Amino acid sequence: MMAADRLRERTLSVTTLAADEFHAPSLDDFFPPSVLIHAGPFELDRLMLIRLLMSVLVAAFFVIAMRSPRLVPRGMQNAAELALDFVRINIAEEILGKEQGKRFLPVITTIFFIVVASNMASIIPFLNISPNARIGMPLVLAALAYIVFNYVGIKKYGFFKYVKSSIVVPGVPLPLHFLLVPIEFISTFILRPFTLMVRLMANMLAGHILLVLFFSATNYFFFVSGGFQAIFGVPSIIAGIAFTFFELLVIFLQAYVFALLTAVYIELALHADEH
Repeated sequence: MMAADRLRERTLSVTTLAADEFHAPSLDDFFPPSVLIHAGPFELDRLMLIRLLMSVLVAAFFVIAMRSPRLVPRGMQNAAELALDFVRINIAEEILGKEQGKRFLPVITTIFFIVVASNMASIIPFLNISPNARIGMPLVLAALAYIVFNYVGIKKYGFFKYVKSSIVVPGVPLPLHFLLVPIEFISTFILRPFTLMVRLMANMLAGHILLVLFFSATNYFFFVSGGFQAIFGVPSIIAGIAFTFFELLVIFLQAYVFALLTAVYIELALHADEH
C-alpha cells in the first residue's frame, strides 16, 4: 500500500525515466508533495518553488539590465528594451494609445513577462512543468487584471454609472433589456476573468501532459520494452521534439493573449459610456 502511495505521489516530468513499465501522465503531476514547508497556507511544493524562482529571475533580469542604462543600449539592456518595446508598441499603445498605454504599461508588462517566464519552465530541463498549469497562478493574474480594469472604470465614472454603462445596451427596446442585461453582466464581470484564467491554465496543462506522454513513451520504447517495439520510439521522440517547438510558440502566444486582453478590458472600462 505504501509503495502504491509513493508511486501516485511521484512527480512525472519530461526527464523522468520509467523504471519497469510505462506510466501515463496524470493530474498528480500538478499536486506534488511539499518539499519545504509541509503544512498550512505557506506550504511549498515543486510548482510553488518554480513560481518563486521564475518570478525572481524576471525581476533580477530587469534590475540587472537597467541598473546602469546607457543612451545606446547594448547587451542585457538592449534585450530588455527590445522586450519592453514589444509590449509597449504591440500591446499597450496599440490598444490604449500612447497616453493610456504609458499609464498602464507597468501592469501589462508585469503580466506579460510573468506569464512568459512561468510558461517557459515547461521546457526548461529539470523544471519541465509550467506553474500556470495549476489554477493558482492564472487565478492571481486574472484577479489582477480584473481589479485593474474595474478600478479604472469605477474611478472614471463612479460605481453605479460604470456598472450601468457596462451592462445596459442603449437604443434597444425595453423588453430586450431583460435578456441583454444578465448576458452583459455575466460577460463583463464573470466571464472575462474566468476565460483569462482557464485559457492559460488549460493550454499549459495540456502541453505538459502531451510532452510527458511523448518523452515517457520514447523512454519506454527505447529502454524498457526491448525487441521490435523499440522502433516506435523513433516517431515518439520526433513528435516530442516537434511538440516542444510548438509549445515554445504557445508559451509566447498565451502571454501575448493574456496581456492583450487585459489591455482590451482596460480600454473597454475607460470607454464604458460608449457601449
